[in-house]
Amino acid sequence: MSTATIILDEKLREYLLNVSVKEPEILRELREETAQMEYSAMQISPEQGAFMSFLVELIQAKRTLEIGVFTGYSALVVAMALSEDGIVTACDVSEEWANVGMKYWKKAQVEDKIDLRIAPALKTLDQLLSEGKQGTYDFAFIDADKIEYQGYFDKSLELLRIGGLIAIDNVLWGGSVIDDSIQDSSTKAIRNFNENLSSDPRVSISMVPIGDGLTLACKL
Repeated sequence: MSTATIILDEKLREYLLNVSVKEPEILRELREETAQMEYSAMQISPEQGAFMSFLVELIQAKRTLEIGVFTGYSALVVAMALSEDGIVTACDVSEEWANVGMKYWKKAQVEDKIDLRIAPALKTLDQLLSEGKQGTYDFAFIDADKIEYQGYFDKSLELLRIGGLIAIDNVLWGGSVIDDSIQDSSTKAIRNFNENLSSDPRVSISMVPIGDGLTLACKL
């Protein structure tokens, strides 16, 4: 037993990866290609990917949302965890970055499960709502423009069924959330989002110290 969360150094994290993360080769290849890119820090870690795959399987999700695709690792993780009739509605503004992932989606034979929407995510979410898709999604992953987190969350929550799950990334923001000397717009947006979510009656939440911090919100 422990009264606090253990701190992972590199050796302990390596042990965690070795004994608990069963990363398929196709995911490793995509992750390693992304690691060579300029903005590689935007890539989620393999242990976070494994955790998300576990969550999707646990709730038996079929329809999922992704806000922020980057090079497609998280979309691939989720798509591979879905049943044959599952679908990921993936929102991003960069076709260039998404194209990196598309070849891996095809190689993994899940490209038909990923509905890529190249447009501002809020616009795509509004379109889904206008089509009457409220309450039809099981899972959502938010990892995009931090300033818009509250908007992404509110619209995703409308699209989610009761008991559905939203995973929000970067909620610890490298520790900047507790440093009052840091007052850039993204940091302030995450602080405000975290504070609002802590008292949001629409959801139950748990903040998990994986990656850069991941909050899980279950729709009540």
